[in-house]
Amino acid sequence: MIKRTQPKNLKQAIPSLQRIVQRFWPQIKQQKGLLILAGLALITKVFSRLIAPWPLKLIFDFVLLPDAHSAELDWPLLRDMEMNTLLMVLAFSIIATSILRALSAYVSLVGLSIAASRIITEVRADLYTHIQRLSLSFHHQSKSGDIITRITSDVDTLRSTTVDATLPLVVDTLTLVSMVGVMFWIDWELALISLAVFPLFIISSINMTRRIKKISRQQRRSESAMAATAAEAIGAIKVVQALSLEGRLEKIFEQDNRQSLEDSAYTQQLSAGLQRTAEILVAIATALVLWRGAVIVQQGSATPGDLLVFITYLKTAFKPTRDLAKEAAKISKATASGERILDLFDMVPEVRNKPNALKAAPFHGNVRFDNVYFAYDSNSMVLTDVSFEAKAGERVAFVGPSGGGKSTLVSLLLRLYDPIQGKVSIDRRDIRDYQIDSLRQQISIVLQDSVLFGTTVRENIAYGTIGATDEEIEQAAKLANAHDFIMKLPKGYDTLMSERGSTLSGGQRQRIAIARAAVRKARIVILDEPTVGLDNKSEKTVNEALKRLTKGATTFLITHDLRASKDFDQIFYVENGQILERGTHSALMQQGRHYAALYQLQSAISSTAFAYNSIMAQSSKI
Repeated sequence: MIKRTQPKNLKQAIPSLQRIVQRFWPQIKQQKGLLILAGLALITKVFSRLIAPWPLKLIFDFVLLPDAHSAELDWPLLRDMEMNTLLMVLAFSIIATSILRALSAYVSLVGLSIAASRIITEVRADLYTHIQRLSLSFHHQSKSGDIITRITSDVDTLRSTTVDATLPLVVDTLTLVSMVGVMFWIDWELALISLAVFPLFIISSINMTRRIKKISRQQRRSESAMAATAAEAIGAIKVVQALSLEGRLEKIFEQDNRQSLEDSAYTQQLSAGLQRTAEILVAIATALVLWRGAVIVQQGSATPGDLLVFITYLKTAFKPTRDLAKEAAKISKATASGERILDLFDMVPEVRNKPNALKAAPFHGNVRFDNVYFAYDSNSMVLTDVSFEAKAGERVAFVGPSGGGKSTLVSLLLRLYDPIQGKVSIDRRDIRDYQIDSLRQQISIVLQDSVLFGTTVRENIAYGTIGATDEEIEQAAKLANAHDFIMKLPKGYDTLMSERGSTLSGGQRQRIAIARAAVRKARIVILDEPTVGLDNKSEKTVNEALKRLTKGATTFLITHDLRASKDFDQIFYVENGQILERGTHSALMQQGRHYAALYQLQSAISSTAFAYNSIMAQSSKI
């Protein structure tokens, strides 16, 4: 779960759009040229909207009612023109204004669309990179569906809002401001009447957009919950169907889906209310201007053309004013998405490089733990005062009951976590002094349930090291006893794997994972229950591959099967976060404590199972 610090006041609780712009300013600056071009086109579009009613004003004042205008409003250049010439010029200016508005709108829209797409592409790439480098503790506490929603849906909301709402909002705002300026220039009294309703509009807009933003954040949370439920169900569909959990999960999904629907409907209701309020206020302003304007024209203080400009501006302002409400609602929703993205960017990895971290030189393989303490949370200690040393080339096994801390030990070695006290060293240097990538690239790992990616077999193996050649990939596959079955696949090494390699058997997946570890040629190898769940034939094949993989490397084996660790150089019995026993197999058996008791128990169970299988085999022959 993504947690945030509790805000001290409303301003901190609702970060402004300015915070989002500031955070993405480096990406915005890269598109400076396109944004300047779009800005110039935008200004041209606003200018063309301003001059649109003026040809009609001039037709009224100089053609239809030539005696209606006063001397101070006289335009000598136009008065000296012949009537037909004047009409032709003004008619052409109407066409020219429309063409100018259309071209400027096209350039501003296309320019901003391209710039926005490039900016959001960079933001999404940076967000994905940032998420991959967040600590393992973050990923364990967060839901994958929620994270995916933020990378995809929330980021796309920012892009679409930039083009569909931000650009029109800027155009409409500049148009309104410019029109107000011209209106004051023509007649300040009518301008004041026109603006009389705007305070009411601003108050209602602020109130509505604040409520819309709150509901939008709630809606995004519901959508994230839906995505998380769907991701969990699809990822574990076998378990879901086996336990008949479809109905229960459908109810959870339906609750979140219905909540999202209700939030969306309420948001639309608020947006519609804001737009209708704008329509009524603009209608009131138009009526007032028309009533007072007619009186002023009759008094000779203004021309009919002036009144026409005012009425046209108010009618023109109707759409921008109405759209301002709609665009403000969209931007409020986008701000909610932007805040969710910033929440992720604000997460700081618990495990990160020191400012002066060094690139690790090729390891020899000496590993040492000195008085290591570790806890996943402050409530319970997972490791307590753990110390041991593994010399280069030694094979070390961690055995003991589940939950004792065995996997945590190798997680610390990989620097997936950092100890809260003590240190882990490789080649006599604290691993926190190394750059994380240079550390992990020199450690190979084979897990109990090795993950294969939805790409070719060749690329799955090549993920083990950067720049692996085809020859190195095939050599690694041969070492892992995988080459023969790979060649039998439809396209050999170029066969496309299904998600997580589900079309392969467990043994085949493990052998590809071993090949991926082998191509790295690391001096340190971690094996975490690599043969669990395999049949006897597959286990034998995988064990042969593991012996070749770990030859000459410092090897750490996590296992519950004590027979697998019998020949290791050091065996550590780990329980309750402590190493209770250490030594070779023979030494531990002589001690006659935890390890010896567990080994004898497993041997007895194995003997009983072998005897049972032999009896069943004899019975089948009879």
